[in-house]
Amino acid sequence: MAKGRKNKGVVAAGHPTTAAAAASILADGGNAFDAALAALATACVVEPALASLGGGGFLLAHRPEAEPLLIDFFAQTPKRRHKVGDVAFEPILADFGTATQEFHVGLGAAAAPGVIPGLFHIHGRLGRLPLARIVEPAIAAARDGVTVNRLQAYLFDILRPIFTYSAGTRAAFEDGPGEGAALHNRDLADTLEALAREGEALYRAGEIGRAVVDLSQDQGGHLTMDDIADYRVVERQPLTLDYHGHRLLTNPPPSAGGILIAFALRLLEQRPPPDDPAGRLDHLARAMHQTNKARVDSAMAADRLLDPAFLKAYEEGVADRPHTARGTTHISVIDGAGDAAALTVSNGEGCGHVVPGTGIMLNNMLGEEDLHPQGFDAWPADSRISSMMAPSVVLDAGGAATALGSGGSNRLRTAILQVLLNMIDLGLAPAPAVTAPRIHFERGLLNIEGGFDDAAVEALTAAYPNHQLWPRHNLFFGGTHVATCSGGGAGDPRRGGVSVAV
Repeated sequence: MAKGRKNKGVVAAGHPTTAAAAASILADGGNAFDAALAALATACVVEPALASLGGGGFLLAHRPEAEPLLIDFFAQTPKRRHKVGDVAFEPILADFGTATQEFHVGLGAAAAPGVIPGLFHIHGRLGRLPLARIVEPAIAAARDGVTVNRLQAYLFDILRPIFTYSAGTRAAFEDGPGEGAALHNRDLADTLEALAREGEALYRAGEIGRAVVDLSQDQGGHLTMDDIADYRVVERQPLTLDYHGHRLLTNPPPSAGGILIAFALRLLEQRPPPDDPAGRLDHLARAMHQTNKARVDSAMAADRLLDPAFLKAYEEGVADRPHTARGTTHISVIDGAGDAAALTVSNGEGCGHVVPGTGIMLNNMLGEEDLHPQGFDAWPADSRISSMMAPSVVLDAGGAATALGSGGSNRLRTAILQVLLNMIDLGLAPAPAVTAPRIHFERGLLNIEGGFDDAAVEALTAAYPNHQLWPRHNLFFGGTHVATCSGGGAGDPRRGGVSVAV
């Protein structure tokens, strides 16, 4: 930023074009929420393996002179459930190189999307600029095309079974374009333009909603027009936690990620971590282990998870050394007035079908084991799906805000946790806090990212025989993008992140 010029804000996001869209809105006088919506629409164009108008998400909104607000526009289960055997629903395997993960695709995996209702709700509630201006950068990118960068090419390659699943996806995404290829989505440009011109009714009761339902009914899905028309965006009070002189505002239940981050912070503050790097990592791994246990034991009730007596049982587990031992993107924006927007959006990995004439790939939220641990035939009808997504804002003792969040399926909560610890406890600036290597402990397996001190890695691998070493940064460990009111920010290199000050 030029000396003497007022800071209009800072953006951190997962793609240069996504960040540039938000920055252009800030430069044009838009607020943080206008900018976040511009970035959301643009991400659906340039990060199609991670974001779509056919998915869902959350916005954590902090305004200095107003109460904080969590806007939930995540996916909703259909009103009527058919048995898995009676719908189009099949597994595919995504290969991350060092690990694999199974997902399910087909129209039987698609839940009712929330992004379009969420976009209109956020704009009406918090926006300043006209919606037509906000979606301009996304329309331009979709019509003119963008060059596929290395990360997006990698994601297309990992998810090739999904992006080549149907004739519609093969046509829309050119069989998963490689690095350097031009990616267009002119149908999506037309869709965004029509929505800005005609309003939400075009989706709720018009041709876009009918096209979603026609595809679902023709190709073995659950969705009906009632699911589209009756979907409701929900406003919630953020979960609030004080930690070491800072206040964390994050996504409350029924989503799981925020409460699990809060639980881990509560555990970690019960006793100081060891001074040595290996001891600190072991302390953190044990907290992750106990958090995973608490997730199962608590049924995710906030009042139970953060109850001191309940915490005590798991604090003891952290103190005792053990004897053994997905597609989502995030946008952080803070404007010159101090408004903070932390927005996380996901399409799952996509169900493998593009809604004809719209450029929209539908989600596969009914096909993610992470979201349905009781089984794919057990989800309750017409209910908000729980998520690990945890868009968050942290306020320091003076009230200065930092917006952050991450993609990464189950790993996003441990990614956010470690960035918080790096910034609050170690005093690191956003960039080193984000780029520092990470660990992730789940289901008895400790994943260790490359970059730690050799002695610390040796101690960890000895303490946790069931471990996986990753040679370098990898998107497996999430993608945490951070924006601060001081004008600083950091995009996570694991997911192509960039930060732009305006």
